[in-house]
Amino acid sequence: METVVSGIRPTGNLHLGNYFGAVKNFLRMQETHNCYFFIADYHSLTTHPTPGDLHGSVKQVLVEYLAAGLDPEKATLYVQSDIPETTELYLLLNMNAYVGELQRVTSFKDKVRQQPDNVNAGLLTYPTLMAADVLLHKATKVPVGKDQEQNLEMMRTFGRRFNRMYKQEFFPIPTAFNFGETLVKVPGLDGNGKMGKSEGAANAIYLNEDPKVLRKKVMRAVSDAGPTEPNQKKPEPIQNLFTLMSIVSEPETLAHFDELYNNCEIRYGDFKKQLADDMINFTAPIRERILELSANEAYLSKVAKMGAEKARESAVKTIKEAREIIGFRHF
Repeated sequence: METVVSGIRPTGNLHLGNYFGAVKNFLRMQETHNCYFFIADYHSLTTHPTPGDLHGSVKQVLVEYLAAGLDPEKATLYVQSDIPETTELYLLLNMNAYVGELQRVTSFKDKVRQQPDNVNAGLLTYPTLMAADVLLHKATKVPVGKDQEQNLEMMRTFGRRFNRMYKQEFFPIPTAFNFGETLVKVPGLDGNGKMGKSEGAANAIYLNEDPKVLRKKVMRAVSDAGPTEPNQKKPEPIQNLFTLMSIVSEPETLAHFDELYNNCEIRYGDFKKQLADDMINFTAPIRERILELSANEAYLSKVAKMGAEKARESAVKTIKEAREIIGFRHF
């Protein structure tokens, strides 16, 4: 069984875009692969070196991924900072990483522009820490988005370099995970683009959204004056709303409103009310599970401890072998 490693940054609540993207992918992978999913609290310090409530953010991510269906019995779910071997491999890889190649990484150059007053060493060596997270478990697959392809290539570079320098085929060279199907792209409520936190809270529907807040968001979603000709093409803001309905509503409901639109009889107030009802019903089981888990500190502690123990089994073995290959010995 192939090993997959993927990180989860503790940066806010999960929304429907996350759910139909990363979460659904994780749920599929945990059924077919040996999965390590870690909450990347070290990584979060590169942009927020003094977080207001790091532990609270980690807890929130742990709760929401569990509520969404991640199974700690099937996958290894752990907190990055609970595995000291991560930082040791990070150090060892940094010894063979070159400043010039790290400075050329696109994500580093982007961050330098975005946060010129916080260009820290962690930003520069971000690809090395990512490589350590993956190589630590000798992963063969990494699910990466378009914006992370260069970081995957850096992981491959560092793995090959270690193998070449020490004349050992020690680290497998990871490749991108191929999901084999078109992923669902969830649009936001602002009329263009995808659902995401960076576009503002009003653009996204969160899994733990209060039903009253959710309804207000949907009713305020961008629309237009309505179609003027039968079967006319839907403009982007309207198509986005129909796409959202296709995700959370019954096919018959979608077909009903599509017919109304094509016949120039649609009333957006009715359409949005139905969409809001269906979103509330869709998120209700997850929202209830989030509330239940948030109050169960004993279970969360058990999950985190079990994940750390499972992850360290792999990590300790890798570090022990890497140290021996490099030449570290106890007197």
